Amino acid sequence: MAGYLPRLCDQLIAELVAEFPALLVLGPRGVGKTTSAVEHAKTIIRLDQPAEAAALAADPDVVLRGLPEPVLLDEWQLVPSVLGAVKRAVDTERRPGRFIITGSVHADLEQPTWPGTGRLLRVDMSGLTVRELIGADLSKPPFIDRVLAQGRAGLRAPSSYQADLRNYLKLALQGGFPEAALHLSERGRRRWARSYLDQLFTRDLAQVDVPRDPVRLHRYFEAYALNTAGLVTEQTLLETAGVNRKTGEAYEHLLTNLFVVAAVPAWHSNRLKRLVRGPKRYVLDPGLLAAALGMGEEGLLQDGDLLGRFLDTFVHAQIRAELPLSEHNPRLYHLRDQGGRHEVDLIVELPGQRVIGIEIKASAAPGPDSAKHLVWLREQLGDKFVHGIVLHTGPHVIPMGDRITAAPISSIWT
Repeated sequence: MAGYLPRLCDQLIAELVAEFPALLVLGPRGVGKTTSAVEHAKTIIRLDQPAEAAALAADPDVVLRGLPEPVLLDEWQLVPSVLGAVKRAVDTERRPGRFIITGSVHADLEQPTWPGTGRLLRVDMSGLTVRELIGADLSKPPFIDRVLAQGRAGLRAPSSYQADLRNYLKLALQGGFPEAALHLSERGRRRWARSYLDQLFTRDLAQVDVPRDPVRLHRYFEAYALNTAGLVTEQTLLETAGVNRKTGEAYEHLLTNLFVVAAVPAWHSNRLKRLVRGPKRYVLDPGLLAAALGMGEEGLLQDGDLLGRFLDTFVHAQIRAELPLSEHNPRLYHLRDQGGRHEVDLIVELPGQRVIGIEIKASAAPGPDSAKHLVWLREQLGDKFVHGIVLHTGPHVIPMGDRITAAPISSIWT
């Protein structure tokens, strides 16, 4: 496709199509799933087109038979019966590269009757990362793999642009949706994000079995956004939004299924006692976060607490997008003890219970105090502690002791 912007998932999709019969590419609406999947498909069936959807719903087995493969089935959830036809086709002939299926919800994957188990290999697609936006070499290992393999040597300072707080905010405010990030002005991006949220709060609200009040859902999402990257309790969210528990649980489930929010679980180890067990909640796209709060660059710079949460959300989005590409099956957690004495923003757990600890600081010159929680974690875990990283808004990589380094946020994509 002319003008196609390569994505992190392209190499992974190409490798999997060559080995597996069917892939399921999941991610939020508008994130570029269809555009990327088209690059790997020979036949395209758009289930959001009424004519194509009606034909496939009438007799999916017949429609799929004999088409040039891979066949892209876009937005499968609009014609769920298509998955039964894919299951039958794969069970009959299990050669690689038959189907690529895309979708914008993952609720049905948890159902006992889900036909994709053992047949569809899942690929999660996140929003555009800075690494993709600036045209960096996408064939190089992801951030976590570089740190695991090279330690401090895998952390690089930027060379082609100035890394400072304002520039990081500008990057984050672009968001991860290609339409907004690549083609719109700053004002246009804000309007696009507000429209995106309005559609979520109206069209998708029909999926939940609670009073369908877009104003309440909007209020709940604003409460979630105000507490992004925080250990806010469910009760606090409910009280802030003014909804009851059943409604709040339904709203969070809906927003999670639509890939708009995510809860990062608490990390636990038998080496550490009295750790908080509650999740750390995130809005997944910083552009949507800014739109929900009505905040721009200047507003964030005037609110220190929200600025820290916003940067944490931005960093989480960059790291999360790379996880499916890692060779080491990393999992994201957070850590905090019950007394609040020790807290690590993100814990990356690797096989063998090894961990990389990450702190995120809105500071251009982090001092020893910025790494104190990582030092504590290293002392507790010993050789299970791979590396601790203080990601900051300055330009330099700074050694901070054994297996602990302060590095620019841009080292994620540099």
